[in-house]
Amino acid sequence: MKPLELEQVSKQYGDKTAVNRISLGVKAGEIYGLLGGNGAGKTTTMRMSLGLIYPDEGSIRWNGKGFSEELRKIMGYLPEERGLYAKYKVSEQLVYLAELRGIKRKEADKALKQWLEKFEVPEYYDKRVEELSKGNQQKIQFIASVLHDPEVIIMDETFSGLDPVNVELLKSTVKELRDKGKAILFSSHRMDHVEELCENICILHKSNTVLQGNLREIKQSFPKERVLLETKEPVQALDQIPGVLSVQRHLNGYEIRISQAEAAQRIVKQAASATDILRFQIMEPTLNEIFIAKVGHSHE
Repeated sequence: MKPLELEQVSKQYGDKTAVNRISLGVKAGEIYGLLGGNGAGKTTTMRMSLGLIYPDEGSIRWNGKGFSEELRKIMGYLPEERGLYAKYKVSEQLVYLAELRGIKRKEADKALKQWLEKFEVPEYYDKRVEELSKGNQQKIQFIASVLHDPEVIIMDETFSGLDPVNVELLKSTVKELRDKGKAILFSSHRMDHVEELCENICILHKSNTVLQGNLREIKQSFPKERVLLETKEPVQALDQIPGVLSVQRHLNGYEIRISQAEAAQRIVKQAASATDILRFQIMEPTLNEIFIAKVGHSHE
């Protein structure tokens, strides 16, 4: 039994299909990637997963059960559009929100102080939200989504607006939550974040599922069309090798696009006959390249 399961779920708004028969399951201790461009159906899927709106068809189960009041305690949500009140103190808002989730005030206050200490910002306890930078508001919003220790957490654009240091801080925190057994449904425009964090993914396009499964297996199923080559001396006529589509010269070597696997062996043979090879690597496709292949445009 998985903490969150969607089976053949659909949602209509008038004559528009927002989500068409999506099925997915997020297991305990997993970060599951939900991807898609604007209008693909991600937000509707997340809202249905939270129990905020109901599907027109299909079923959603939380810990094997249907919708119940228990959801407000076991679900956590970090929305893409932030929703904290600018004029109120951090402590007033977050403790109150945790109380709405069924946590006693004293416990919520203690947990908040622990989270602020973890993020090395204990002084924010008595600050109004409007006094914080955009990035620090994002960290406070993150704390609000996990303060009540939910079992299932839905995160939409978790690292939006953060500098690289804080991105790494929140990434490590998300991994810690995963390792503690939380089931996390994660959506991001940053494909490198998805590749680093997610075991399984689902790509939506115009309300339909176009690709789904284990990310490692998906990448292995796509052809390897890129070769990285570094040599001691320049290598001539790489672009004339059969199966080579393009050759791009970089400071430290070459990035070569190929149309067939056999071309890689021809490249290494020609390079080795000309000079010493310092690096030769056949690269698997990036998730962004896979996304473009399935959807037709970048998700960056």
